[in-house]
Amino acid sequence: MINKYKVTFLLDKSNLWFEKQLKSYDFRLKNKYIFKISKNPNNIKNQNIVFLLSNLKILPDDIIKKNKLVLVPHSSKLPKDKGFAPVSYQILKNKNKIYFSLIKAVKKPDSGPIFFQSFFLLKGTELIDEIRFLSFSQDLKMIKKFLIKYPNVKSKKQILKGNFNKRRYPKDSLLDIDKTIKQQFNHLRINDNELCPSFFYYKSHKYIIKIFKEKK
Repeated sequence: MINKYKVTFLLDKSNLWFEKQLKSYDFRLKNKYIFKISKNPNNIKNQNIVFLLSNLKILPDDIIKKNKLVLVPHSSKLPKDKGFAPVSYQILKNKNKIYFSLIKAVKKPDSGPIFFQSFFLLKGTELIDEIRFLSFSQDLKMIKKFLIKYPNVKSKKQILKGNFNKRRYPKDSLLDIDKTIKQQFNHLRINDNELCPSFFYYKSHKYIIKIFKEKK
């Protein structure tokens, strides 16, 4: 019997919007790997590969020590746009060519060696749910590419320092009432209607704006 490589996908409990998409994705590699999903980093050990998916907390050092290889998909062309919400920050810079990197997890966030980089194109009309779906689809494609080639994979070190994006909070969804909708459309489309909807203040009142695309 052929020994299969053990792979765990670690999900963050506070950000599970992509779990359904992950479970439905067919890597078609079950003859090579044993896959499992976990939400508790303390229970993960002796894995050949661990993929950290949207982990918002500081990673325990033990998970790197207890597993052979820990990888992080990051949605930017590293070393550019390290840190939080890289896709949102790219869109706020009016970019439609969105880059992705698959890197080795190290103690310093988003600074590990790079295995693969890729990109996809946005039309500029997508709202947050569409953006998330397309972004995670790109993550899964990179992960599949890695798994197909593993263990014959190589990485390259990050040479330049790059910039680091701060975490976005609900207060960052504030709109400027003196600007047009067109000027702020990218701001509107990255805000979550439920968790951090767009808003503005007018005459001492706070107003909430939620955006939806009409279904054809």
